[in-house]
Formats: sequence, C-alpha cells, structure tokens
Amino acid sequence: MKLSELEGKEVINMHDGVRLGMINQSELVFDEITGDLESIVIPNRENFFNVFGQEEYLIIPWEAIVKVGSEVVIVNLKSKNYKAYSS
Repeated sequence: MKLSELEGKEVINMHDGVRLGMINQSELVFDEITGDLESIVIPNRENFFNVFGQEEYLIIPWEAIVKVGSEVVIVNLKSKNYKAYSS
C-alpha cells in the first residue's frame, strides 16, 4: 500500500464505533532505521477548546490497526485505554 492511499480515510474504533479522526489530519510516525510505520498521531477532538491552548493527541500504534478499507481504517482500542495513548 502506498502512503498516499491512506490519505482521506476516517479512523474508526471497532469497540465503540467512535470516529477518531482523519488520516489527512494526522501525523505518521516511522522507525528511523527500518522505515516501518510505527503509529498514527491524531489530534484529540474532545479537547479542541483546551483552556491553555495546548493540543492533545491520540497515538494509535500500528499494531492496533485491524483493517484498512477503501474509506476507513478500523482500529482496536478499548475506550478505557484511550488515555494510555494520549500525550
């Protein structure tokens, strides 16, 4: 799969059906040595109006990605673990 093929896809959590964001609104993190994709970093929509103006991000490890479809990327994150991936 080409990197450009990920652009524009919605990221959906399979546990609760929540739309986490879009790939084109995110950053991709690659391993410097191998070039493998390690994670997708998506701006946390819940904290859009943070009091201090500091953005928070949801980091989705590549291992959590279940399926890349034609329009969506399905991830396997349990709701209670969202904060474990935020920075």
